[in-house]
Amino acid sequence: MSETRDTRSGMVALVGRPNVGKSTLVNALVGEKVSIVTPKPQTTRHRIIGVYTREDLQIALVDTPGLHTTAKSALNRVLNETAVASLAGIDLVLFMVEAGRWRDEDAAALARLARVEAPVGLVINKVDRVADKTELLPFIQSVSEKREFAFVAPISAQKGRNLDAIIAECGTRMPAGPFLFPDDEYTDRNLRFIAAETVREKLTLFLQQELPYSAAVEIERFDSSDVPIEIHACIWVSRENHKAMVIGRGGQMLKKIGRAARLDLVSRLDTRVDLRLWVKVRENWIDSEASVRDLGH
Repeated sequence: MSETRDTRSGMVALVGRPNVGKSTLVNALVGEKVSIVTPKPQTTRHRIIGVYTREDLQIALVDTPGLHTTAKSALNRVLNETAVASLAGIDLVLFMVEAGRWRDEDAAALARLARVEAPVGLVINKVDRVADKTELLPFIQSVSEKREFAFVAPISAQKGRNLDAIIAECGTRMPAGPFLFPDDEYTDRNLRFIAAETVREKLTLFLQQELPYSAAVEIERFDSSDVPIEIHACIWVSRENHKAMVIGRGGQMLKKIGRAARLDLVSRLDTRVDLRLWVKVRENWIDSEASVRDLGH
């Protein structure tokens, strides 16, 4: 990278209630799978940065857990704390809502931004799912009046529609300065983290109806010194009957999760992977803040 080149770079946080498409948008803008995506709420549990880079611009997109109106468990409280803490030092906030659906959780998430000094842009996602387009404009008007927004952008993250508008709006608000990450880096997370999240994604996808969100994945061994890469992962659940669900009859569900995760990792890492999974019980870990943090949240 030339030292004399004029560059702009900054941090952009995506904020909103669960399942409005924050992770899908980050992945679409970066062009790589930064955050796992499932139809289930609370899929994102960490502050993850996806990095968009072009010749003169770098945008660090901070994917945050969805904000909840109630925080009954320690896990809920930690996720809310993570989302709010992610707003420190941010240059721009993207407040995301789902087109045609304003809920109490949206209002609560917006209220959290009351004291944020950075400009806030309104991103209305999933516009492609609104069957009657005549309802879209009144909805956009209604939400845009709830506070002073720097801009309003209706998009479809999944379909890739109007994403150039997001880049343009973010780009004009990034301060002049050197890049925050190397040109070829697309996330701040390491391979160990990516492996754990990949297993958790497959676990959630295959068991989203049966298994509560109280499952976590911990990497116990990650050896990339040889081929295949050796990964040992433990799936933690909060009850004995959850363990039986994850393992499945004759171990078939665990094999299905492991195979899908391994194939995903082989594709992403472009090398052979030896993935081994275990399932263990840590009673009611989601209600213990110490256990929640111990498991990496």
